[in-house]
Amino acid sequence: MIKELAKSEGSVLGFEITGKVTLEEEKEWICKFDAALEKYDKVSALVVLGNEASWGVKAGLNDLKWVMSHVEKVHKFALVSDSTVWKWLISIDSQFAKMVGIGEKYFPTSDIDDAWIWVKE
Repeated sequence: MIKELAKSEGSVLGFEITGKVTLEEEKEWICKFDAALEKYDKVSALVVLGNEASWGVKAGLNDLKWVMSHVEKVHKFALVSDSTVWKWLISIDSQFAKMVGIGEKYFPTSDIDDAWIWVKE
């Protein structure tokens, strides 16, 4: 399930993902980013991943296609999770994100307020 977070505003969107994301939810999520891009040149995102968060293959591919076709329109991405796997993955991926002009950072769930501050800067 994808739930938009109350602190979302303007070009900064926040979401919490729990359980398995369906293709329909993924399409709704992408529509929210597209709507923000109609108003702003770039968008930033804060995503809180629950321990059971997962994507179906179609939803994951849909997400990847959107990101790859909009990479120049993403400003920052904050991933909030207590998973050491995500921490490790973001530490590697953030180097590649930096090469294309995206700020990407991992935050443990206890630091979600710091994540909001960083993504809104």
